[in-house]
Amino acid sequence: MDDAALAEIANRLYALPLDDFITARAAAAKETAGKDKPLAAAVRALPKPSVAAWAVNMLARHEPVVLDDLAEVGDRMQAAQASLDAATLRGLARERRSRLSAAADTARKVAEEHGRAVSDAMAADVEETLRALTADPGAAVAVRSGRLLKTLTADGVNAVDIEGSVAVPSVLPSADSRRVPAKEHPTPSPTRRDKPAKPRLQESPTAAPTTSGRPAKPRLEAVRQAPRPPSPSALEKARAALAEARAAEEDAAGRAAERRSNVEETRDRVAALQEETASLRKRLKAADEELEHSRRMLGDAAAEAKQAARAADKAARAAMLAQERVLRLGNTRD
Repeated sequence: MDDAALAEIANRLYALPLDDFITARAAAAKETAGKDKPLAAAVRALPKPSVAAWAVNMLARHEPVVLDDLAEVGDRMQAAQASLDAATLRGLARERRSRLSAAADTARKVAEEHGRAVSDAMAADVEETLRALTADPGAAVAVRSGRLLKTLTADGVNAVDIEGSVAVPSVLPSADSRRVPAKEHPTPSPTRRDKPAKPRLQESPTAAPTTSGRPAKPRLEAVRQAPRPPSPSALEKARAALAEARAAEEDAAGRAAERRSNVEETRDRVAALQEETASLRKRLKAADEELEHSRRMLGDAAAEAKQAARAADKAARAAMLAQERVLRLGNTRD
């Protein structure tokens, strides 16, 4: 089976409105079945994304510049972490939080434009997925593919788990192609550690005699073959770790504040709806009472109408009899 062909079909399917996915998938599988049965089976097996993942896909399709901006912030944060730049890291944490909030709002807007509203809880999942994009290259590749199946979570320490999170993962770009140039992120080889070069020993051309008359030992000079960059001190590392922890704390506090604000807004909305519901119930009760009263009045009016109709019939018969009597009396006189 051609994975590239499957990815091409998947790209079309995951770009559709969410409610059209199942029908479009069945149509694509049926169209492909006559040409490539294994491909058709793979198309039928493409999972429907969650609402939040679909919203991220819509963002990737229609507002890719938003993801580019977030990726750029992630690049700078990774560079600041590598260089132990505490001050820059704190500022970038605030910038990322602001951009993530704006990106989540944009995702909600794009999703609504394509037929599906995104709740506050789903928007929080969208924002967490976009945070993962800024923290992990593999997550960034998955998010930017536009074929996301489920949301992602980043803890800031471990690599983001993207297993089963994207359709047709075999044709994704390699996560090793990091956004930040390698020279900005010097990383040691995972298989071995380079041992520091042993200093070369060089005899001094003149050996001074000792007081005992024996020649002095040659003076040894350590000759460095290449200058080594100074390693950060333990204090610098501790300061960087503290800055990163504070940035994470500030980021978490900001998210908590946003959630509290959402809770307050939702609580106010619930209170307003409860008040409106109570008012509607009162109006409904009054309408029910009025309806019952009107039904009773209708019954009474119907009964009165029947009585009136009977009285009218009786009066009509009496009038007819009276007219017949008048006619008979008239004939008798003649």
